[in-house]
Amino acid sequence: MSSEAERQFHRDMVLGVDRLKREIGYNATRFMQMVGASGGAEAARHLLTGRDASDGFTTLWEHGRLEMSVEAHVLLPWYRGLFTETQLETAERRLREHRFDVDAFLTRAGRNWPAWTTQEARQGHHE
Repeated sequence: MSSEAERQFHRDMVLGVDRLKREIGYNATRFMQMVGASGGAEAARHLLTGRDASDGFTTLWEHGRLEMSVEAHVLLPWYRGLFTETQLETAERRLREHRFDVDAFLTRAGRNWPAWTTQEARQGHHE
């Protein structure tokens, strides 16, 4: 049985792909195949192995949309627990190498925790 965070991460990946298709005309076909086969979190874990970012990451960077990347999503405080420290470090390194302001992104996100998260999780994050 998957956790609520894992279910929500999967949902965010599917909705994100739909949004990117509408907004920038990017159809993440290979990523959606991975998500369909193994779920959003497992697809993200796969993408966070190895040195190089995916072609999809590059496409998002070219469009100035790294906030929509898997790398950005895994760093969100409500999803961090789904990933290893190495995966989180890989995500952050890729974003920073592409001059994405991780700190500003996380500060903005931290003001808008999703409704499904618990009050305890929110408080624990601020301590």
